[in-house]
Amino acid sequence: MKLLLCITGASGVIYGKRLLEVLSENEDVEVELIVSEAGKDLLKRELDIEYDKISRMADEVYDPEGLDSPPSSGSSLYDAMAVVPCSMSSISKIANGISDNLITRAAAVFLKEDRKIILTPRETPMTTTWLKNMYELSAEGAIILPAMPGFYHEPESLEDIVDFLVGKILDSLEIKNSMFERWENKKSKSP
Repeated sequence: MKLLLCITGASGVIYGKRLLEVLSENEDVEVELIVSEAGKDLLKRELDIEYDKISRMADEVYDPEGLDSPPSSGSSLYDAMAVVPCSMSSISKIANGISDNLITRAAAVFLKEDRKIILTPRETPMTTTWLKNMYELSAEGAIILPAMPGFYHEPESLEDIVDFLVGKILDSLEIKNSMFERWENKKSKSP
């Protein structure tokens, strides 16, 4: 699988970092990475991690302003794209066809080529405009997978909560994983 992973300037970069860690350990997945400037700032602010540290986990890295890079062309073949986290600015631009950086351009390409694209917004509460934009993207085939953790797996740590969401993203990418205890396992353990 060839995956384009993007991290934008929405709070919750821990999700994108963890997804990259898990994917980088999977020999069957090639990960190409784009991190926006705001995403780089949030890596430092939220996780105290320099961009260079996570960029080394990717197979290929692109400048978010590099509109002449392979992800901007439909002739570059990818299996999926995930924007984790996805800022509402990015959602709004993608929904309205504004391709002013490599992330929004790549998303436009994935939509026009009918390729799998997962957008993980992390914002609350949401405005009606944002909800409309997500509806429009869903209608075009994007998977809207908000950072909404479940608790039926009885998380004991922040890492458990993050792994739950990363597991749901991996499920949408059709990558087998055991990032969290599934509901059928919980039910079978009931007294």
